Amino acid sequence: MNRRDFVKWTTLVGAASTLPGWSRFALADSRPALPIPALLEPDARSAITLTLQRGQSQFLPGVTTETWGVNGHLLGPALRIRRGKAVNVTVNNRLSVPSTVHWHGLEIPGDIDGGPQGLIAPGQSRSLSFQLDQPASTCWFHPHPHQTSGYQVAMGLAGMVLIEDEASDMLQLPKRWGVDDIPVILQDKRLNDAGQIDYQMDVMTAAVGWFGQHMLTNGAVYPQHGISRGWLRLRLLNGCNARALHLATSDRRPMYVIASDGGFLAEPVKVTELPMLTGERFEVMIECNDGKAFDLLTLPVKQMGMTLAPFDKPLPVLRIQPTLTQSGGTLPDSLIKLPELVSADNLPTRWLQLMMDPQLDQQGMAALMAKYGHSAMAGMSMDHGGGEMAAMPGMAGSDHDAHGSMAGMDMSKSSGKYDFMQGNKINGKAYDMNVPAFDVKQGQYEKWTISGEGDMMLHPFHIHGTQFRILSENGQPVAPHRQGWKDIVRVEGARSEVLVRFNHLADQQHAYMAHCHLLEHEDTGMMLGFTVSA
Repeated sequence: MNRRDFVKWTTLVGAASTLPGWSRFALADSRPALPIPALLEPDARSAITLTLQRGQSQFLPGVTTETWGVNGHLLGPALRIRRGKAVNVTVNNRLSVPSTVHWHGLEIPGDIDGGPQGLIAPGQSRSLSFQLDQPASTCWFHPHPHQTSGYQVAMGLAGMVLIEDEASDMLQLPKRWGVDDIPVILQDKRLNDAGQIDYQMDVMTAAVGWFGQHMLTNGAVYPQHGISRGWLRLRLLNGCNARALHLATSDRRPMYVIASDGGFLAEPVKVTELPMLTGERFEVMIECNDGKAFDLLTLPVKQMGMTLAPFDKPLPVLRIQPTLTQSGGTLPDSLIKLPELVSADNLPTRWLQLMMDPQLDQQGMAALMAKYGHSAMAGMSMDHGGGEMAAMPGMAGSDHDAHGSMAGMDMSKSSGKYDFMQGNKINGKAYDMNVPAFDVKQGQYEKWTISGEGDMMLHPFHIHGTQFRILSENGQPVAPHRQGWKDIVRVEGARSEVLVRFNHLADQQHAYMAHCHLLEHEDTGMMLGFTVSA
């Protein structure tokens, strides 16, 4: 054992003596190391190459699981891009199915945004060039093919995009990648008895989303990571298909939110708990000078299907162990100057009504109950959605047939061959990729109201091609840490209002999307396209 390993080992053992019994056991059990995505920057020709490919991963001891990744077996690299610098990206599809790469959070034209129209056929490539003009932020990329986005994200396709600019250069934040600047990509996975990713689109999944019994952090189950003492910077991404997260530290030490989806806040916001919707990003700072180990936890949430064990109790997702080295970063009193909100008076307005077909609502809840029991209902009553959820005819079994519908349910009798792939809608219509819903004028501020009234499901709503400001969220004033640039807003039984502006064009063939980022809602119709014209 060399000196470095001895110091690390004795530090870990010393800290373990101060932890609860279950933590000591977990540490002694040699948790896996936190995988750190490679940092990929444009080369001398400003080029970046990404390859979508099949791979193999190990989530369970001794079990090899088929996964998909970008430039590797699972997930992808973190791309670091400078504001104002040209970037040329080539995406190679080595999968057996068509795919896309959507640049979530990037303000780029519709023809390179990577929506459902931008399919890359198996064995083919796509090249695109862009020059970002937006503040420093942590964004991400993921597939966005029509009706199969949830499946492809579940298989492992995703990665971070780090935008840097002069303002971020000036801040004395932790910036050593993997040392005191740590990416944390959280995703749950459902594995079958053979240890393979078990993704099926059925009436239950269409209603509540796809959720799993294992939580992965950068692709590993409850890993540990040694970090420098001092200030730690975590770049958090909720990369789950459907699961909202509620993060906290095991010893209740505070987290200071410094950035949201689209960039830095005006000043740090102190929190002890941090809710995160699917697709959201937050950067937080945590003070680690005491040298004590602690866990990042996800706390139970009130969301149907997401309260099953082990998520019914606080679940550790990352063990953080300060070592003997010292971080050089600090927590500034102020970060950047956010522009004042434009007055919403006399602006063009849009109304987006999110709704689930009552038949999907009833059948989905019945299927959820049949498979998992009342504990999956997150404390909600049986009359969810206004319909009495009596036992449905034919719900004797809970396995899935080859078509992804519930075994024992005669779809032709109980639903008249109901097509749940069109069961989620905006303004009464399921997504039609050939018919944009409306046109927005480039550079024009608008106020959009996204309503979930009459539909009690959680809808994390995402708008392509912009970073917006939230005016009100789910009928409530905007929390301080959510007052910066955002591309996802919470909608759950009430209205949210956002102030949007689009700086780039998107024509009918390459329309932007606006959709619920619960991926199974998106895949089953809760999405619309819109154009931006000069």
